[in-house]
Amino acid sequence: MEEKRITERESLEIITSMIARTKERYVGDGNILLMWGYVTVAVAALVWVMLFTTRNPAWNWLWFLNGIIGGIATPIMARRQEARFGVKSYSDKVTSHIWSAVGVTAVVATLCCLAFQFVLHACCWRTMLVFALVVVAFAELAQGIVVKEASLVAGGAIGLCAGIITVCCIAGEVPLAINWFMPMFIAAFVGMMIIPGHIINHKSKSQQ
Repeated sequence: MEEKRITERESLEIITSMIARTKERYVGDGNILLMWGYVTVAVAALVWVMLFTTRNPAWNWLWFLNGIIGGIATPIMARRQEARFGVKSYSDKVTSHIWSAVGVTAVVATLCCLAFQFVLHACCWRTMLVFALVVVAFAELAQGIVVKEASLVAGGAIGLCAGIITVCCIAGEVPLAINWFMPMFIAAFVGMMIIPGHIINHKSKSQQ
C-alpha cells in the first residue's frame, strides 16, 4: 500500500490547525489561571498581613493553603474543561505536560524543603519563592509561545523578571523584607495570572 506524502503546505496547515485548537481550548477558559492567581494573591496577602502585624514566622505555614486549594480545584476544573472541548490534540498534550512537570517540581521542592527543615534544621523555603516566580513563570511563557497568546507571554515575562530579582537577592544575600518583597510577589502574580486570565475570558466572550 502506497503511503500518502504530506506536502509542506499541508504540514503547515496541520500544525496551524493544532495550535488554533489548543489556543481555543486555553483561550476559551482562563478560569484555572484565574483560580491560581486569586488563591495565590489571597494567601500571599494573608501571610503578609500576619507577618507584618505579629512578626511571627510561623504564619508562613499558611503558604500550604495555596497548594491544598489549588491542588484540589485544578483536577476538577481540568476535567470540566476537557469535557467541554473534547479530545486533546498534540499541542494540547505539550502544554499539559509542561504544567504536569511544574506540579511534580512543586511536590519535590516542597518535600526537600520539609526534609531540610526537620532533618537538618535548615530553612530553605526561599526555594519555593524561586519556584513560584521562575518555574511557574517560565511554564506560562512557554505555554504562551505554544498557543501564540500574547497575554500569557507577557504575564510569564513579568513573573520571570520578579523571579530573577528574587534569585539575585538570594545569591547576593539581600534580605527579602516583607515591606517590599510581598508587594512585588503579589504584583507579579496579578500580572502573571489574573490579568491574562481575564484577557483570555474576555476574548472568549467576544468570540461567541
